[in-house]
Amino acid sequence: MTERLRLDELDTEALTGRDKGIPSRAVGMTPAEFLATEPELSEFWTPLVVLDDEAMRHNATTMIQWMLARGLHLMPHGKTTMAPALWQRQLDVGSLGITLATMGQVRTARTFGLDSIMLANSVVDPGSLTYLAGELADPALRFVCWADSTGTVTAMEETLRSVAPPRPVDVCVELGMPGGRTGARSLAEATTIAERIASSPVLRLAGVAGYEGSLAHDRSAAGLGVVREYLTRQVELHEGIQRLYDDGDVYVTAGGSAYFDLVADVYADAGASPDAPPRPGGGRTLFTLRSGAYLIHDDGFYRGISPFDEAAPAAGGPRLRPAMRGIARVVSHPEPGLALLDGGKRDFPYDEGLPVPREVAADLGEAWSPLTDASVTALNDQHAFLRWADPDASPTVAPIGSVVALGLSHPCTAFDKWRMLPVVDSWESGRVVELARTYF
Repeated sequence: MTERLRLDELDTEALTGRDKGIPSRAVGMTPAEFLATEPELSEFWTPLVVLDDEAMRHNATTMIQWMLARGLHLMPHGKTTMAPALWQRQLDVGSLGITLATMGQVRTARTFGLDSIMLANSVVDPGSLTYLAGELADPALRFVCWADSTGTVTAMEETLRSVAPPRPVDVCVELGMPGGRTGARSLAEATTIAERIASSPVLRLAGVAGYEGSLAHDRSAAGLGVVREYLTRQVELHEGIQRLYDDGDVYVTAGGSAYFDLVADVYADAGASPDAPPRPGGGRTLFTLRSGAYLIHDDGFYRGISPFDEAAPAAGGPRLRPAMRGIARVVSHPEPGLALLDGGKRDFPYDEGLPVPREVAADLGEAWSPLTDASVTALNDQHAFLRWADPDASPTVAPIGSVVALGLSHPCTAFDKWRMLPVVDSWESGRVVELARTYF
């Protein structure tokens, strides 16, 4: 049964002048009241980041159908958006739960009633562990975290022994790779960690985990080879510690929105299948991906690396659509060939590439026209530098007061700049159907 989050408060918390970009008439209304007036994007102030409902629905369905057909589970990374209403979209189509990165995010998620959580991290501080022990009194909560050293196990045990959780904490052994991020650097080390977890009275060995995305940054043969080697070692670890598992469910989990096709291939060889039998004792092996950026996709980093981008070489395969756009207004023509926009680093992501000019319109609500031969060359805190090779083009193509639609790169650093983002039913329509609130 689909997990239902407690989202009622999202419709009842009044909008204020602190909510960047909303129309003045919305101040004092609840989101539900405002949306009942059928607002248009043309009412909003710039700069903006806008989400496309139609594209998000397409992406959510495309990804889950592809995964379920391969016997894979999906626990998308909630830190991408930190927007519970968008998590609900992912749960509605069949995600097993939501992945999070910090215990602060876990606590936020629990306030919305999320019951199926993977923490792609370790928990070692006493405050978080004490909180977790209390939450485990809820029999509906399914929680699993990671450990990549015996020191992590020791730190967990020291607190958990004193607070006596009602049941052991599920923990996956995290396998890393030299040059990667966290994770045990060898199979021997990871096996020792698994043995420590399995022997603990307050922990339960719940599988193996890791992150392949930090091992490569492109789809070159060398990059793909490193990722595949890592995933193969992860499966080898899982098979090597089978003797330590109990009869319950265990995870084999990797995650990211760049190499999930490789994850699927390696996990298929390890037994992932829609028809996979249960493990001895009745538990399941949950081959689980944690991809998060797929829901939004982008016009930059993921466009260049995702196997499901429209430019990907596999003909006829699934395709994701960019579901976010930045909008900024031309405020200055200080020199030939240069326009300054009213959105910058405080509004748009820039860590994985600068915004890409896509379209221009006389104003919000007016018809968009393609914007070519221009590029964003730099961002300041509240300005973008939009340049043309033709020095005479800028005042003609994008006069002062006009608006520019920007393709953005890396949704993970787009959402954290906004408390609330308007969702339009489609980019072409511009009718605002939702306000997605974030909780960073």
